[in-house]
Amino acid sequence: MRAGDRAVSLLARGAMAGLRGLSWERARAAGERLGDAVRGLGLRRRVAQENLALAFPLWSAAERERVLREHYRELGRVVAEYAHLDRLARAPLGEVLVETAGIEALEPLRSRGAILMSGHFSNFELMGAMVARLNPVDFLVKPLSNVGVERFIARRRAEAGVGCISTSEGQRGIYQALAAGRWVAILADQDASQRGLFVPFFGRPASTAAGPARLSLKSGAPIVMGFAVRRPDGRFDLQIEGPLELAEPETPDAVLRLTAHHVAVLEARVRARPELWFWLHRRWKTRPPSGGPEGGTVDRATSGEEPA
Repeated sequence: MRAGDRAVSLLARGAMAGLRGLSWERARAAGERLGDAVRGLGLRRRVAQENLALAFPLWSAAERERVLREHYRELGRVVAEYAHLDRLARAPLGEVLVETAGIEALEPLRSRGAILMSGHFSNFELMGAMVARLNPVDFLVKPLSNVGVERFIARRRAEAGVGCISTSEGQRGIYQALAAGRWVAILADQDASQRGLFVPFFGRPASTAAGPARLSLKSGAPIVMGFAVRRPDGRFDLQIEGPLELAEPETPDAVLRLTAHHVAVLEARVRARPELWFWLHRRWKTRPPSGGPEGGTVDRATSGEEPA
């Protein structure tokens, strides 16, 4: 491991150890202060401001700044909660998780492969760990360049009761997990460059990974959407939506329609609680092909090249 990576790994471990030594409430408060500090430094603040202006053009600048301020605080809370992930995932009902909605939809899927989808929405990893109480869950993750940090995060996830499938394995690991009756948790709410399908997100075409929809249609594993929605007191409601239904799944545009469906579900959640979604990413960075219709595709998106 390079000296720089080793230093970052040690710093991350030290910070997490310090946060773990605090109560959840105090760690969460420390995370809020961290979020305020990062916002004050201006880290990707302009990107977030531009994104909010695109998504909510009728809002006043003051309203967008209010959401952005709370968003940085939410990011800080989520980082701080990572030190307590295993404890939060296993806490008695009412202590961390208050209410659930739509959870009954998961009962018929026990011991059956399913795709648990979400977005970078509040504490999405805690959401997956909460769902793992019902059935084994594996996160689909992209390996980090820092091996030390990667191992640390993998241990935290394992302690919270979830497994990991690396994107470096290709689709083999995903199909094996589904065949074993596990639920595979996937995020697909970031720009997918020219490999993506263009579907509407806040009224604008957004390049979106087609892998989850293609995987669902090919394997027969249904897509279920899950969200950890933070309450004002810091606790969470777990909200489940799905399985997502698709009429005429054999048609050539089925992957596009199913992709648009799960993106629309996410958009509705973001509109309801905009401060909980990750605005610091350039979601609309990739533009549709010149002259192509909104919601259209690029040639590579239908070739099956992109990973799930």
